[in-house]
Parts: sequence; structure tokens; C-alpha cells
Amino acid sequence: MTQSYHRLTWPLFLEFIRLPAKAASMLPLVLGISYAAWAFHQFSWINSLIYAAAQLAIALFVTGFNNVQDYFKAKDRSYQQSQNIIGREHLSPWGMLALTIFILLISVVLGIILVMRTNLSLLVIGVVGVGVAILYTFGPVPLSRLPLGEVLAGFVEGYGTFVIAVFINMTPPGPLDLTLDRRTFTFALNLGWLLQLLIAVLPVIILNAAVMFADNIADMEQDIKNQRFTLPYYLGRTRALRWYRLIPFCTFVALLLGVLTRSLPWWSLLVMLTWPVVKKNTRRYTEAPSKDKTFIFTIQSLMIVGGALLLTLWLGIFF
Repeated sequence: MTQSYHRLTWPLFLEFIRLPAKAASMLPLVLGISYAAWAFHQFSWINSLIYAAAQLAIALFVTGFNNVQDYFKAKDRSYQQSQNIIGREHLSPWGMLALTIFILLISVVLGIILVMRTNLSLLVIGVVGVGVAILYTFGPVPLSRLPLGEVLAGFVEGYGTFVIAVFINMTPPGPLDLTLDRRTFTFALNLGWLLQLLIAVLPVIILNAAVMFADNIADMEQDIKNQRFTLPYYLGRTRALRWYRLIPFCTFVALLLGVLTRSLPWWSLLVMLTWPVVKKNTRRYTEAPSKDKTFIFTIQSLMIVGGALLLTLWLGIFF
């Protein structure tokens, strides 16, 4: 007998791709565009719009694809049928997989257009990024089932997105340059440029990793049932929460480093004013880690610090 599935409605689609959380995914992109204008006095509105659409598509793909893979790989029947949105809402798992692949193809097409408008080096970065996005929950040993999620979230989403956003706004020859001819290829890489960008966006990298860390702490019991052994599993709940409490300190030390090395404008010292809010959010989460009730505070900290940093970049541009 053929199983009947429910129709995918717009509210279910928004829940499937977790649209409200995509603001955090787009933050490094907006910061990168603004940083290119402040640090290098360069801006391409066409490239920025294309990349914004491509980045949004890849962010939607990652969330949707993760939901699909979590459904297929679930060891806990209760989770698969009552907590995962596909099982809970009786959606077609293969239909949802096809939808996520279509979204990925949109991102790939837009990425190719950007490569044609910039440089082949962007193709290499894009292939690595898409590869990580797919392998995060796909394959015999998905990256999400290893203690790598926090590192990947910080560097791929926080740093990688920022680097691309800056790069696509710079006129050639840029700090990354890949040239091919019939017999040889030439690759140039400005390590100083990459280090400057790393220091500048380090507070956001840390907070991006913190979001994933908090997510994994809250989901630890469910993850163990589904044989996902993330970093909190190896640390243990008590030690993981102890590490999480260090995040505000690390974030603002990174911010001071950015200002002192002139990777960020002096205006960015104003971001220090968000310290009490971030510290309070951290305490509220660690007192009662919960995906439903307190996880939102980790995203709030990221958006508050990132938003304040964005404001100071624009102060640097105008003043």
C-alpha cells in the first residue's frame, strides 16, 4: 500500500528551513561587505546582491538537508516520528530531499556567475564550502556526528562567508588570484590579507561556534540516542557548560585584539558596551540549557555583538 504524505505548506517550509535563524547566517556576509567598504574602500552592489542570494540559498540548503539526513539516519524511532519535522508532519522525505537539492542548485548557479565576474580562486573556495555543507550530515561518517561542528560553524560560516564577501567587492587583481592557461596555472595568496580578516571577524567566529556549541549541549541526550557524538559528549555536560561560560571573555578579548592591530576601527571599542547583555545571556543559558527556552539567548548574543560591530564599521566609513 502506498503511503500518503501531507502537502508542504508555506508555514511548514519556513519551519523546515528555520528562516528566523538565517539572520545569524547572513551576518558575516553583511559584515564582510561593510568591511570591504571600510578597510579597502571598495564596493560592488551587483556582486553583493548575487552573493547574498547565493549565501541565503546555501544556508537554507544546509538546514533543510540536515533535517532530511537526520530523518533518514535517526536511530531513535520516537525522534524520527514525533520530533523531526518530516516524520511529525508526515512529509515526503524524498520530496523534501529533492527540494533541498533544488535550493543547492540555485546557490551553485549563482556561485558560478560570481566566479565569472571575479576570479577562479572563488571556485575553489566555493567547492570546499559546498563540500562541507553536504558532508556535514551526509556520508558514512557525517561531520555532524563528530566533535567538529563548532570549528566548522565558526570558520566555514563565520570566517569563510566573511572572506568571500570582502573578496567579491574588491577589483582585480585581488588578494586571491588563480590563473589557468593550457599548460600551467598560477595561484597567488596574500596571507597578510587573510590574517587581517581573521582578526577582524574573530569575535563573530567565536560566537558562531558558541551557537553550535549551545545547540549540541541542549541536544546531547537526543544526539546520543541517535549516535551523534558531538563535542559536549566528549567533554561531559558539566565541563561543556564551564567552557561555554568562557565565551564572553574570549569574544571581547578578540575584539580588543582587532582594535589594537587596527584590523577594526577604533569605533569598535563601542561594542564593549554589549558586554553586560552577553554575560547575562550566557548565564541564563548555562543555568538551564534548553533548545526551546534558553538557546535563543546564544543567537541573541551573536546578533547583538555582530550588529554593534556592523554599526561601528559604518561609523568608520562615514567618520
